[in-house]
Amino acid sequence: MAKIDIISGFLGAGKTTLIKKLLKEALAGEQVVLIENEFGEIGIDGGFLKEAGIQITEMNSGCICCSLVGDFGTALKEVVDQYHPDRILIEPSGVGKLSDVIKAVQNVADEAGLEMNSFTAVVDAKKCRVFIKNFGEFFVNQIEYAKTIILSRTQNVSQEKLEECVALIREHNDKAALITTPWDELDGKQILDAMEQKHSLEDELLAAASVCPECGHVHDHGEHCDHDHHDHDHDHCGHDHDHDHDHCDHDHDHNHDHDHHHHDDHCGCGHDHHHDHEGHHHADEVFTSWGTETAHRYTKDEMEGILKELSESDRFGTVLRAKGMVYGEGNTWIYFDLVPGEYELRDGAPQYTGQLCVIGSKIDEAALKELFHV
Repeated sequence: MAKIDIISGFLGAGKTTLIKKLLKEALAGEQVVLIENEFGEIGIDGGFLKEAGIQITEMNSGCICCSLVGDFGTALKEVVDQYHPDRILIEPSGVGKLSDVIKAVQNVADEAGLEMNSFTAVVDAKKCRVFIKNFGEFFVNQIEYAKTIILSRTQNVSQEKLEECVALIREHNDKAALITTPWDELDGKQILDAMEQKHSLEDELLAAASVCPECGHVHDHGEHCDHDHHDHDHDHCGHDHDHDHDHCDHDHDHNHDHDHHHHDDHCGCGHDHHHDHEGHHHADEVFTSWGTETAHRYTKDEMEGILKELSESDRFGTVLRAKGMVYGEGNTWIYFDLVPGEYELRDGAPQYTGQLCVIGSKIDEAALKELFHV
Protein backbone atom coordinates (compact mmCIF):
# COMPACT_ATOMS: atom_id res chain seq x y z
CA MET A 1 0.00 0.00 0.00
CA ALA A 2 1.50 3.32 -1.08
CA LYS A 3 1.92 5.99 1.56
CA ILE A 4 0.70 9.55 0.99
CA ASP A 5 2.62 12.44 2.56
CA ILE A 6 1.12 15.91 2.18
CA ILE A 7 3.71 18.68 2.56
CA SER A 8 2.00 22.05 2.75
CA GLY A 9 3.45 25.47 3.44
CA PHE A 10 2.77 29.08 2.62
CA LEU A 11 4.42 30.76 -0.36
CA GLY A 12 8.20 30.62 -0.08
CA ALA A 13 8.26 28.62 3.16
CA GLY A 14 10.78 26.11 1.81
CA LYS A 15 8.65 23.13 0.72
CA THR A 16 10.80 22.37 -2.32
CA THR A 17 14.03 22.53 -0.28
CA LEU A 18 12.53 20.16 2.30
CA ILE A 19 11.38 17.71 -0.38
CA LYS A 20 14.85 17.66 -1.93
CA LYS A 21 16.38 16.91 1.48
CA LEU A 22 13.92 14.08 2.13
CA LEU A 23 14.49 12.57 -1.31
CA LYS A 24 18.26 12.61 -0.89
CA GLU A 25 18.62 11.61 2.74
CA ALA A 26 15.52 9.60 3.67
CA LEU A 27 13.74 8.25 0.58
CA ALA A 28 16.60 7.23 -1.71
CA GLY A 29 15.57 3.57 -1.79
CA GLU A 30 11.88 4.16 -2.42
CA GLN A 31 9.85 4.60 -5.61
CA VAL A 32 8.59 8.14 -5.04
CA VAL A 33 6.14 10.20 -7.07
CA LEU A 34 5.62 13.91 -6.49
CA ILE A 35 2.30 15.53 -7.28
CA GLU A 36 2.29 19.31 -7.30
CA ASN A 37 -0.44 21.86 -7.38
CA GLU A 38 1.11 25.27 -8.00
CA PHE A 39 -1.01 28.42 -7.93
CA GLY A 40 -0.09 30.36 -11.03
CA GLU A 41 0.05 30.17 -14.78
CA ILE A 42 3.38 28.36 -15.01
CA GLY A 43 4.60 25.41 -12.95
CA ILE A 44 8.05 26.60 -11.99
CA ASP A 45 8.71 23.93 -9.35
CA GLY A 46 8.74 21.22 -12.00
CA GLY A 47 11.94 22.71 -13.37
CA PHE A 48 13.59 22.73 -9.96
CA LEU A 49 12.76 19.11 -9.14
CA LYS A 50 13.37 17.45 -12.50
CA GLU A 51 17.03 17.51 -11.50
CA ALA A 52 16.18 14.97 -8.78
CA GLY A 53 14.84 12.47 -11.33
CA ILE A 54 11.35 12.40 -9.86
CA GLN A 55 8.23 11.89 -11.96
CA ILE A 56 6.12 15.01 -11.67
CA THR A 57 2.45 15.48 -12.39
CA GLU A 58 1.73 19.19 -12.49
CA MET A 59 -1.78 20.52 -12.26
CA ASN A 60 -1.92 24.22 -12.95
CA SER A 61 -5.17 26.05 -12.84
CA GLY A 62 -6.33 29.55 -12.03
CA CYS A 63 -9.17 27.86 -10.16
CA ILE A 64 -7.42 26.37 -7.17
CA CYS A 65 -10.36 24.49 -5.66
CA CYS A 66 -11.24 22.80 -8.93
CA SER A 67 -7.73 21.49 -9.33
CA LEU A 68 -7.75 20.21 -5.76
CA VAL A 69 -11.15 18.56 -5.73
CA GLY A 70 -11.28 17.52 -9.38
CA ASP A 71 -7.81 16.74 -10.64
CA PHE A 72 -6.33 15.19 -7.51
CA GLY A 73 -8.56 12.12 -7.58
CA THR A 74 -7.80 11.42 -11.22
CA ALA A 75 -4.09 12.10 -10.78
CA LEU A 76 -3.76 9.83 -7.74
CA LYS A 77 -5.40 6.89 -9.50
CA GLU A 78 -3.24 7.40 -12.59
CA VAL A 79 -0.09 7.59 -10.47
CA VAL A 80 -0.85 4.33 -8.65
CA ASP A 81 -1.76 2.47 -11.85
CA GLN A 82 1.18 3.77 -13.88
CA TYR A 83 4.08 3.96 -11.41
CA HIS A 84 3.17 1.61 -8.53
CA PRO A 85 4.95 3.92 -6.06
CA ASP A 86 6.00 3.17 -2.51
CA ARG A 87 5.26 6.75 -1.57
CA ILE A 88 3.39 9.72 -3.04
CA LEU A 89 4.45 13.21 -1.99
CA ILE A 90 1.78 15.84 -2.52
CA GLU A 91 2.97 19.45 -2.54
CA PRO A 92 -0.13 21.67 -2.57
CA SER A 93 -0.14 25.27 -3.66
CA GLY A 94 1.36 27.67 -1.14
CA VAL A 95 -2.03 29.38 -0.86
CA GLY A 96 -4.08 26.18 -0.67
CA LYS A 97 -5.89 25.11 2.49
CA LEU A 98 -4.48 21.91 3.95
CA SER A 99 -7.99 20.85 4.99
CA ASP A 100 -9.10 20.99 1.34
CA VAL A 101 -6.16 18.86 0.24
CA ILE A 102 -6.71 16.27 2.97
CA LYS A 103 -10.40 16.04 2.08
CA ALA A 104 -9.65 15.66 -1.63
CA VAL A 105 -7.11 12.91 -0.99
CA GLN A 106 -9.24 11.07 1.56
CA ASN A 107 -12.04 10.88 -0.97
CA VAL A 108 -9.96 8.60 -3.19
CA ALA A 109 -7.37 7.07 -0.84
CA ASP A 110 -9.37 3.97 0.09
CA GLU A 111 -10.54 3.37 -3.46
CA ALA A 112 -6.98 3.68 -4.81
CA GLY A 113 -5.46 1.57 -2.03
CA LEU A 114 -3.48 4.38 -0.42
CA GLU A 115 -2.41 5.04 3.18
CA MET A 116 -2.79 8.56 4.55
CA ASN A 117 0.63 8.79 6.20
CA SER A 118 1.52 12.35 7.20
CA PHE A 119 0.24 15.93 7.02
CA THR A 120 3.02 18.49 7.34
CA ALA A 121 3.13 22.30 7.31
CA VAL A 122 6.38 24.15 6.60
CA VAL A 123 6.44 27.57 8.29
CA ASP A 124 8.99 30.34 7.74
CA ALA A 125 10.04 31.34 11.26
CA LYS A 126 10.90 34.87 10.09
CA LYS A 127 7.44 35.59 8.67
CA CYS A 128 5.10 33.74 11.01
CA ARG A 129 3.50 36.78 12.65
CA VAL A 130 3.02 38.88 9.51
CA PHE A 131 1.49 35.98 7.58
CA ILE A 132 -0.92 35.13 10.39
CA LYS A 133 -2.00 38.77 10.48
CA ASN A 134 -2.38 39.32 6.74
CA PHE A 135 -3.35 35.90 5.42
CA GLY A 136 -4.64 34.17 8.53
CA GLU A 137 -7.44 32.20 6.90
CA PHE A 138 -5.06 30.29 4.62
CA PHE A 139 -1.92 30.31 6.76
CA VAL A 140 -3.65 29.24 9.98
CA ASN A 141 -5.55 26.45 8.22
CA GLN A 142 -2.25 24.82 7.27
CA ILE A 143 -1.08 25.01 10.88
CA GLU A 144 -4.34 23.68 12.34
CA TYR A 145 -4.51 20.58 10.18
CA ALA A 146 -0.84 19.58 10.32
CA LYS A 147 0.39 16.62 12.35
CA THR A 148 3.94 17.96 12.05
CA ILE A 149 5.02 21.59 11.72
CA ILE A 150 8.53 22.22 10.42
CA LEU A 151 9.98 25.68 10.96
CA SER A 152 12.33 26.89 8.24
CA ARG A 153 15.13 29.47 8.46
CA THR A 154 15.34 29.15 12.26
CA GLN A 155 19.09 29.73 11.97
CA ASN A 156 18.31 33.28 10.79
CA VAL A 157 16.13 34.39 13.72
CA SER A 158 16.85 35.36 17.31
CA GLN A 159 15.86 33.12 20.21
CA GLU A 160 13.16 35.64 21.13
CA LYS A 161 11.72 35.65 17.60
CA LEU A 162 11.79 31.85 17.45
CA GLU A 163 9.95 31.51 20.75
CA GLU A 164 7.37 34.07 19.61
CA CYS A 165 6.78 32.04 16.45
CA VAL A 166 6.37 28.82 18.46
CA ALA A 167 3.89 30.52 20.80
CA LEU A 168 1.82 31.78 17.86
CA ILE A 169 1.72 28.32 16.30
CA ARG A 170 0.76 26.68 19.60
CA GLU A 171 -2.26 29.01 19.84
CA HIS A 172 -3.66 27.19 16.80
CA ASN A 173 -2.20 23.69 17.21
CA ASP A 174 -0.78 22.38 20.47
CA LYS A 175 -0.70 18.73 19.38
CA ALA A 176 1.57 18.69 16.34
CA ALA A 177 5.22 17.70 16.48
CA LEU A 178 7.20 20.92 16.01
CA ILE A 179 10.67 20.96 14.44
CA THR A 180 12.66 24.07 15.37
CA THR A 181 16.26 22.89 14.79
CA PRO A 182 17.96 24.30 11.66
CA TRP A 183 17.67 21.77 8.82
CA ASP A 184 21.41 21.67 8.23
CA GLU A 185 21.80 20.16 11.69
CA LEU A 186 19.26 17.39 11.02
CA ASP A 187 19.33 14.33 8.82
CA GLY A 188 16.40 13.83 6.47
CA LYS A 189 15.57 10.58 8.27
CA GLN A 190 15.11 12.47 11.53
CA ILE A 191 12.69 14.83 9.83
CA LEU A 192 10.78 11.96 8.20
CA ASP A 193 10.53 10.17 11.56
CA ALA A 194 8.96 13.30 13.04
CA MET A 195 6.56 13.58 10.09
CA GLU A 196 5.53 9.95 10.58
CA GLN A 197 5.31 10.38 14.38
CA LYS A 198 8.01 7.80 15.02
CA HIS A 199 10.28 7.69 18.06
CA SER A 200 8.58 10.57 19.86
CA LEU A 201 9.92 11.31 23.34
CA GLU A 202 6.40 10.99 24.76
CA ASP A 203 6.06 7.46 23.33
CA GLU A 204 9.46 6.48 24.72
CA LEU A 205 8.62 7.81 28.18
CA LEU A 206 5.22 6.12 28.20
CA ALA A 207 6.78 2.82 27.18
CA ALA A 208 9.58 3.11 29.73
CA ALA A 209 7.25 3.95 32.60
CA SER A 210 4.34 1.74 31.49
CA VAL A 211 2.02 4.72 31.77
CA CYS A 212 -1.55 4.18 30.69
CA PRO A 213 -2.22 6.82 28.00
CA GLU A 214 -5.90 7.06 29.02
CA CYS A 215 -5.85 7.39 32.79
CA GLY A 216 -2.24 8.43 33.28
CA HIS A 217 -1.57 5.80 35.95
CA VAL A 218 1.77 4.03 36.18
CA HIS A 219 1.27 0.25 36.04
CA ASP A 220 3.50 -2.71 36.66
CA HIS A 221 4.15 -4.81 33.59
CA GLY A 222 1.13 -7.00 32.85
CA GLU A 223 -1.22 -4.93 35.03
CA HIS A 224 -4.31 -3.56 33.29
CA CYS A 225 -6.75 -0.74 33.95
CA ASP A 226 -10.36 -1.55 34.74
CA HIS A 227 -11.59 0.82 32.04
CA ASP A 228 -12.11 -0.14 28.43
CA HIS A 229 -9.35 0.75 26.03
CA HIS A 230 -10.44 1.91 22.63
CA ASP A 231 -8.45 2.82 19.57
CA HIS A 232 -9.41 6.43 19.37
CA ASP A 233 -9.17 7.86 15.90
CA HIS A 234 -8.15 11.35 16.85
CA ASP A 235 -8.37 14.00 14.17
CA HIS A 236 -5.08 15.48 13.15
CA CYS A 237 -5.60 18.92 14.64
CA GLY A 238 -6.60 17.62 18.07
CA HIS A 239 -10.26 18.66 17.83
CA ASP A 240 -13.43 16.65 17.47
CA HIS A 241 -14.71 16.95 13.94
CA ASP A 242 -18.01 16.37 12.27
CA HIS A 243 -16.78 14.44 9.25
CA ASP A 244 -19.44 15.95 7.04
CA HIS A 245 -17.51 19.22 7.27
CA ASP A 246 -13.95 19.93 6.34
CA HIS A 247 -13.27 22.79 8.73
CA CYS A 248 -12.40 22.93 12.40
CA ASP A 249 -14.78 24.92 14.50
CA HIS A 250 -12.04 27.46 15.22
CA ASP A 251 -12.12 31.20 15.20
CA HIS A 252 -10.15 32.31 12.18
CA ASP A 253 -8.33 35.57 11.74
CA HIS A 254 -10.06 37.31 8.86
CA ASN A 255 -8.02 40.46 9.13
CA HIS A 256 -6.77 40.70 5.56
CA ASP A 257 -4.75 43.86 5.07
CA HIS A 258 -5.37 43.92 1.34
CA ASP A 259 -8.09 44.23 -1.24
CA HIS A 260 -9.49 41.32 -3.18
CA HIS A 261 -8.21 41.22 -6.72
CA HIS A 262 -10.90 39.18 -8.43
CA HIS A 263 -14.30 40.84 -8.74
CA ASP A 264 -15.71 38.19 -11.07
CA ASP A 265 -16.79 35.31 -8.85
CA HIS A 266 -16.88 32.74 -11.65
CA CYS A 267 -13.88 30.94 -13.09
CA GLY A 268 -15.54 29.21 -16.00
CA CYS A 269 -15.77 25.83 -14.27
CA GLY A 270 -19.36 26.41 -13.17
CA HIS A 271 -18.53 26.98 -9.50
CA ASP A 272 -19.42 30.05 -7.52
CA HIS A 273 -16.20 31.17 -5.87
CA HIS A 274 -17.33 34.16 -3.87
CA HIS A 275 -17.35 32.43 -0.48
CA ASP A 276 -18.00 28.96 0.81
CA HIS A 277 -20.91 28.21 3.14
CA GLU A 278 -18.90 29.32 6.19
CA GLY A 279 -17.88 32.64 4.69
CA HIS A 280 -14.29 31.61 4.01
CA HIS A 281 -12.44 32.86 0.97
CA HIS A 282 -10.95 30.88 -1.86
CA ALA A 283 -7.35 31.49 -2.80
CA ASP A 284 -8.19 32.86 -6.22
CA GLU A 285 -10.08 35.73 -4.59
CA VAL A 286 -7.21 36.93 -2.43
CA PHE A 287 -4.03 35.98 -4.31
CA THR A 288 -3.05 36.72 -7.87
CA SER A 289 -0.21 35.45 -9.98
CA TRP A 290 1.62 36.62 -13.06
CA GLY A 291 3.68 34.24 -15.12
CA THR A 292 5.23 34.23 -18.55
CA GLU A 293 7.77 32.53 -20.75
CA THR A 294 10.68 34.57 -22.03
CA ALA A 295 13.62 34.16 -24.38
CA HIS A 296 15.31 37.27 -22.96
CA ARG A 297 18.94 36.82 -21.89
CA TYR A 298 19.89 38.32 -18.54
CA THR A 299 23.26 39.05 -16.99
CA LYS A 300 23.68 38.15 -13.32
CA ASP A 301 24.06 41.84 -12.48
CA GLU A 302 20.83 42.56 -14.33
CA MET A 303 18.94 39.84 -12.44
CA GLU A 304 20.45 41.04 -9.16
CA GLY A 305 19.08 44.52 -9.86
CA ILE A 306 15.65 43.20 -10.85
CA LEU A 307 15.30 41.10 -7.71
CA LYS A 308 16.59 43.90 -5.49
CA GLU A 309 13.94 46.25 -6.85
CA LEU A 310 11.23 43.60 -6.66
CA SER A 311 12.18 42.92 -3.04
CA GLU A 312 12.42 46.54 -1.89
CA SER A 313 9.81 48.43 -3.94
CA ASP A 314 6.07 48.41 -3.37
CA ARG A 315 5.18 49.55 -6.88
CA PHE A 316 4.59 45.97 -8.06
CA GLY A 317 1.97 45.19 -5.40
CA THR A 318 2.44 42.94 -2.37
CA VAL A 319 4.92 40.39 -3.72
CA LEU A 320 4.96 37.21 -1.63
CA ARG A 321 6.89 34.92 -3.94
CA ALA A 322 8.84 35.11 -7.18
CA LYS A 323 10.78 32.37 -8.85
CA GLY A 324 12.01 31.35 -12.25
CA MET A 325 14.68 30.10 -14.62
CA VAL A 326 16.08 32.44 -17.28
CA TYR A 327 18.75 32.33 -19.97
CA GLY A 328 22.03 33.88 -18.81
CA GLU A 329 25.21 34.79 -20.65
CA GLY A 330 26.82 32.17 -22.89
CA ASN A 331 25.19 28.80 -22.26
CA THR A 332 24.39 29.45 -18.60
CA TRP A 333 21.02 29.47 -16.91
CA ILE A 334 20.10 31.60 -13.90
CA TYR A 335 17.62 30.23 -11.36
CA PHE A 336 16.15 32.68 -8.86
CA ASP A 337 13.94 32.52 -5.80
CA LEU A 338 12.47 35.44 -3.84
CA VAL A 339 10.42 35.81 -0.69
CA PRO A 340 9.74 39.10 1.12
CA GLY A 341 13.00 40.66 2.21
CA GLU A 342 15.38 38.14 0.66
CA TYR A 343 16.25 36.42 -2.60
CA GLU A 344 18.86 34.13 -4.10
CA LEU A 345 20.42 33.45 -7.50
CA ARG A 346 22.05 30.19 -8.55
CA ASP A 347 23.18 28.34 -11.66
CA GLY A 348 20.80 25.70 -13.00
CA ALA A 349 20.15 23.22 -15.76
CA PRO A 350 18.98 24.43 -19.21
CA GLN A 351 15.23 24.71 -19.80
CA TYR A 352 13.28 24.74 -23.05
CA THR A 353 12.70 28.47 -22.52
CA GLY A 354 12.90 31.01 -19.71
CA GLN A 355 10.04 31.04 -17.20
CA LEU A 356 8.97 33.65 -14.65
CA CYS A 357 6.30 33.58 -11.96
CA VAL A 358 5.31 36.21 -9.37
CA ILE A 359 2.62 35.60 -6.73
CA GLY A 360 1.06 38.06 -4.30
CA SER A 361 -1.87 40.41 -3.87
CA LYS A 362 -2.73 43.48 -5.96
CA ILE A 363 -0.02 42.53 -8.46
CA ASP A 364 0.76 45.16 -11.12
CA GLU A 365 1.35 43.08 -14.25
CA ALA A 366 2.34 46.05 -16.43
CA ALA A 367 5.04 47.07 -13.95
CA LEU A 368 6.34 43.49 -13.79
CA LYS A 369 6.55 43.21 -17.59
CA GLU A 370 8.54 46.42 -17.67
CA LEU A 371 10.83 45.22 -14.87
CA PHE A 372 11.61 41.88 -16.55
CA HIS A 373 11.79 43.34 -20.10
CA VAL A 374 9.05 41.09 -21.47
